[in-house]
Amino acid sequence: MEQMIEVYCKNTDSRLLVQSGMDLSEVARFAGMTNMESILGACVNNKVQNLNYRIYSPKTIEFLDIYSTMGRRIYALSLMFVLYKAVKETFPQHELIIKHSMSDGYYFEMEPLQEDSQQVAKRIEKRMREIVEENIPFSRVITPAEQAAELFDRLGMTEKAELIRSSNKLYTNVEYLGEIVNAFFFELVPSTSYLKVFGLYVFDKGFILQMPSKEDATKTPVEDRNPKKIFDIFQEHKNWVNILGTPYVSDLNKVVKMNRQNELIQVSEALHEKKYAEIADDIYRKKDKVKIVFLAGPSSSGKTTSCRRIATQLSVLGFKPLQISLDDYFVDRQLTPKDANGEYDFECLEALDLDYFNFQMKELLEGREIELPRFDFLQGCRTQSGKRIRMQESSILIVEGIHALNPKLSGKIAGENKYNIFVSALTQLAIDRHNIISSSDNRLIRRIVRDNNYRGYSAQETIMRWDSVRSGEEKHIFPFQENADSIFNSSLLYEIGVLKPIAEPLLMEVAQNSCAYADARRLINFLGNFKSIKSDYIPPTSILREFLGGSSFIY
Repeated sequence: MEQMIEVYCKNTDSRLLVQSGMDLSEVARFAGMTNMESILGACVNNKVQNLNYRIYSPKTIEFLDIYSTMGRRIYALSLMFVLYKAVKETFPQHELIIKHSMSDGYYFEMEPLQEDSQQVAKRIEKRMREIVEENIPFSRVITPAEQAAELFDRLGMTEKAELIRSSNKLYTNVEYLGEIVNAFFFELVPSTSYLKVFGLYVFDKGFILQMPSKEDATKTPVEDRNPKKIFDIFQEHKNWVNILGTPYVSDLNKVVKMNRQNELIQVSEALHEKKYAEIADDIYRKKDKVKIVFLAGPSSSGKTTSCRRIATQLSVLGFKPLQISLDDYFVDRQLTPKDANGEYDFECLEALDLDYFNFQMKELLEGREIELPRFDFLQGCRTQSGKRIRMQESSILIVEGIHALNPKLSGKIAGENKYNIFVSALTQLAIDRHNIISSSDNRLIRRIVRDNNYRGYSAQETIMRWDSVRSGEEKHIFPFQENADSIFNSSLLYEIGVLKPIAEPLLMEVAQNSCAYADARRLINFLGNFKSIKSDYIPPTSILREFLGGSSFIY
């Protein structure tokens, strides 16, 4: 008699008896999952597994579809493998380099590219769709690390080989799609037939690989949502990477091994300072009209430090900056709108007293004195701060907050009087030429460290809030980033090496029975690629000090 095993399916809130050795795709069907076509993987005891994973003991299972964060990651990496295979087979003399994310997809280039881009895109997409129709299985082979490194060396993926060698592991995963070899450091779908929805088109000097729409995964987004200004900042930062000679994690690890991290820190910080100065100079050129600087950005992008450093640069130019936080303009707690779950929605624009904010800004612009408010977060109400300000001839206001670039915030202020700055950590460092580093992960690691240092939150608590934070950003922040007159990329090439020894122990504390465990393990594996960097040489004005502590600014 075949052995039966009890599993708990979180999706259907049901306990099932399944045959020992049944794989996850069979379990999903047995559990009566209604969205089988969109299931891409599963969390088994809160660890992400491929659908080919077989069950031999009691488990708790949560199936992941294309609408989940983890499911979308599985789809994206699997699709990139298909892209790699298509490029290798249609343009074998070209090198595929996946640069960074772009709204609903990923920007990549091919080197050298001498053919017509439109024709190249058509040929690659045609081959990708053929690969999908061929239903080729993805397979993983656990391989001795040195043997894997030698394999990738022969294939010309030297940065991948060096990363494997520096990991000090005995074995590593090598993945195959037919005869094509690569490694994507995460679970993939069982076969190419799962990847029917994608798009590919020419953009700038490269191409966009388009993912399924987040709203309707049966199609790709119709509208053009590629942010040109953000793209230009990515390109600018690419030049910084070339200056520092660290495009990949293996290059950063070499710098650490050669004990040159102090030099890397100094140059990275100098590039930041140079950019802050350029923004201040641009504001100065418009000083006859610009009276208010609005600064916005997503969570853990370094908005507060950027606000302070831009204020310093403006002071050098003769301005007298007056800094204002939108957090002090919240409506009283009982007036705060609620979300669909009946919880207070502090991230919506209506959580701010727009009339009062615009009234005070108008008073200031017309030369009158005001008393700045202060929001008491414990009592949930606005109070007066006792701090009175008035604009002088050389004064300039700097308003910082997540809604600062939303035109509805400052609709009563003339456009010519405003200067908009968007701050975000747009990670340019990559694991290798086919594995980028998510800017969202970069910010999450920053926030884990900061929340523990300043708010007493565990990594588990921070991770569990993150999806909600990201959802708010997608709704309230990113749609307005192209309104910026200047964009500041706050990421630092060395920062993950500095954050690693602080974040790792916090992530290790996340319990396996927590729904945050899968992300915690993923981040631990990710941080394992980096050599640790001491924070001793980081200046007190650095954006990283906002998260690590030791800043010379008062927050």
